[in-house]
Amino acid sequence: MLFTREHELHKRRWGRNAGLGLTLVAFAALVFSLTIVKIQGGDMMQGFDYAYRPELDPAVNTQLARQPATTEASE
Repeated sequence: MLFTREHELHKRRWGRNAGLGLTLVAFAALVFSLTIVKIQGGDMMQGFDYAYRPELDPAVNTQLARQPATTEASE
């Protein structure tokens, strides 16, 4: 026996599912685009791996920035 009539409840449920699906696709597109922008930014993207690296230490970086540049050509 084939039921061809669709109940009104099914139409409402399909509409809500379509809305939720579009919302999830929009969220995935937002996360993907933010990831691409961050990668193309070219910033240092080094993570914390429990090993001391001076290039990640803000105190060391500010000390290096304050030191005058010494060149051998100026001597």
